[in-house]
Amino acid sequence: MAERFDVIVAGAGVVGLSVAYALAREGLRSAVLDRRKPGLEASWAGAGLLPAVSDPDRRPSHPTLALRAWSARLYPEWSAALREETGIDNGFRRTGGVDVARTEAEEHALRTTAGRWRVEGIAYERLAPGDFARVEPALDPTLRAVYFLPDRAQVRNPWHLRALAEAVEARGGVVLADRGVEGFLARGDRATGVRTAAGEIEADAVVVAAGAWSGGLLAGLGVRAPTPPVKGQIVLLNPARPMLRRIVEHGKHYMVPREDGRILIGATEEDAGFDVLPTAVAFRGLLDVAVALCPALADAPVEATWAGLRPGSLDTRPYIGPAPGFRNLFVATGHKRAGLQLSPATAELVADLVLGRPPRLDVSYFRLDRDPAPAGDDVFRS
Repeated sequence: MAERFDVIVAGAGVVGLSVAYALAREGLRSAVLDRRKPGLEASWAGAGLLPAVSDPDRRPSHPTLALRAWSARLYPEWSAALREETGIDNGFRRTGGVDVARTEAEEHALRTTAGRWRVEGIAYERLAPGDFARVEPALDPTLRAVYFLPDRAQVRNPWHLRALAEAVEARGGVVLADRGVEGFLARGDRATGVRTAAGEIEADAVVVAAGAWSGGLLAGLGVRAPTPPVKGQIVLLNPARPMLRRIVEHGKHYMVPREDGRILIGATEEDAGFDVLPTAVAFRGLLDVAVALCPALADAPVEATWAGLRPGSLDTRPYIGPAPGFRNLFVATGHKRAGLQLSPATAELVADLVLGRPPRLDVSYFRLDRDPAPAGDDVFRS
């Protein structure tokens, strides 16, 4: 007889585990399935950057920004709850960060971004050229522009993933490693379960949150939601002494200091299929960016390099909502660089849908059968 759960979640990355956790808090028992061990793909590979909290009275009009603002408000609550439930500190810290520009064009782009922060009610300060060292002494003093965001935060991805998995299991769910979904069971417009190498599992609802592999899984049901893999490479430095206080962002690159003094440098954006091997070209490019922003890092030893595959979409928007043609099959993927940032709010939206409640945020912008957005609709700088 097939195993049975309230919900099956395909994918044990940060989005899938967050969905299972949100459902567990509602009293539903989930089976989270993954082709590998939980969180070994993009969720583990990222640097753990989280957005600054916006003013709750100024709800952004752009749906993706509204999703991010909601997630930013949820992270402190979830982090405290996970620590209470599991004893695991997920590393959530509001360390603050700086956004920097080196050229006139970058300065103009950053000024435009600051205008968006102002509209959203995100606290920031443009630092005067002689004032950089007050916030981040390691910065190159010749940078054209530096903006300080005191509420920017970070989380330790592996710790957060472990806390989510343990919380799901403590509430009666299961997280099954090395047990990927190989196909779906369906009857009419209902998904009734999944097929795995170890047998069938049945459920009242199914959620696909398998990152870059989601599109391939859904294609087996005739559902179109392309999730092309976007390769991102990272370098880990281990300086002899702590050199950075704050998260540093420069366009789509970043430096994230850890409490032990190590610094993550990222990240590339590459169309390389499912290849996850680090490359010398990316390694050199990331180090060059780091040294240009913080010259003192020139002699910092390199401890490791790695890569992960982010799930893209047709138009930079994630897919969140029911799969066309199915009443109880839901999708949460395609977040590209923002999976960690958007995971709590995405999970809460999916919980609304699974439970048949009106979603707390309009999901029509993220529906699978949408018209692709025009180029340049990506609202994220990181």
